[in-house]
Amino acid sequence: MAVSSGIALTVAGLTVSVQASVPAHAKPAPSARDVRDSHREVHERAEDVGRTKTMLAQANAELERLGVAAAVAVERYNGEIVKLQQAKKSYVDTQARLAEASRRLGVAQEEMAAFAAEAYRADTGYNPWSAAVAGNGGPQGFMDRAGMMEMLARKRTDIVQKVEAARNVADVFRRQARVAVDEQTAAARRAEDARKAAAGAVAQQRSAVGRIEAEKRLLEQRLGAAEERAASLKRAREAALARAEARRARITYGGGPGRAAIAMARGSARGSLVVRAALKWLGTPYSWGGGTSGGPSYGIAHGAGTFGFDCSGLALYAWSKAGVRLDHWTGTQWTSGPHVPLSNLRAGDLVFFANDTSNPDTIHHVGIYIGQGRMIEAPYTGARVRISTIHRNGLIGATRPAG
Repeated sequence: MAVSSGIALTVAGLTVSVQASVPAHAKPAPSARDVRDSHREVHERAEDVGRTKTMLAQANAELERLGVAAAVAVERYNGEIVKLQQAKKSYVDTQARLAEASRRLGVAQEEMAAFAAEAYRADTGYNPWSAAVAGNGGPQGFMDRAGMMEMLARKRTDIVQKVEAARNVADVFRRQARVAVDEQTAAARRAEDARKAAAGAVAQQRSAVGRIEAEKRLLEQRLGAAEERAASLKRAREAALARAEARRARITYGGGPGRAAIAMARGSARGSLVVRAALKWLGTPYSWGGGTSGGPSYGIAHGAGTFGFDCSGLALYAWSKAGVRLDHWTGTQWTSGPHVPLSNLRAGDLVFFANDTSNPDTIHHVGIYIGQGRMIEAPYTGARVRISTIHRNGLIGATRPAG
């Protein structure tokens, strides 16, 4: 890869240069504020997505509630339809009973007419005493006729009662049948109205859920775009900082003021070769499992799609240029040579970081020391090879590989 800045290293009068040109019209590097603003935008977008998820959960809960209500309304409607069918059948049956009652009423009315005709023929409308004297058979005949009249009167009363009862029964059946049908028709109509209202509410809520889901997808897309932009700005800024750091890291071995220059004077040709090899790949993407003695490579797992280095892969590559073979593992790189006091570091030394600085088994990161308290490293997924300080949490010690 091309180097984004130049570093000159002088060892015993030998100058080693790593040069790169910066386009005259290069796009300005993102500022820290740009990165902060992009992270704030990501946070805001995430809040929007979170609110929409809450709305969607509420809308789905309401849809479920309305769905239950609709199911109840539909079943109520189904029940009322069954009852209406039963009422109509009952009406038909009642009509049959009504017809029978009407027939009986007709029979009773015919009996009444026959009785009236028979009474007329018996001529029972005159004074019974005169009938008793003038009638045939004398008093005995009168008694016979009186008995017949009493029987006819009772029969007439029975017929009238039968006619009235038949009429009453017919009227009752008629009213009951009509009321049952009318009431059940009204109940079915109310149930149908409730069913339609419930179905309409469900349809509206489904539409609302659909709109919220569409809005959620849109917001998630915007969140993804914001995250990508933030990551891009962060990578660009880290690369710019690495280039600036490289420019500030122009070091002349054997010269320069202060303690750092004295420490750098203790470097070796092999150490400078290691540093030069590592600096060549400034700005290269971090790839978990990436890096061989030949240079960057595709990594493994979530680094499988990224061509670059991880921390131990960069150390392995850089020291291979000095003829030292290292494993692709910080565990054996830590034991690849003598441990060096931090006060006596030289260019090329490997500096290690651990979760527990009292336990080398917890080492998780390695960088290549370049002097002045700085190192070149492949830091983490999403970042790029860069120059940074060694003075941070977890610094457990340093090793000078032998071989």
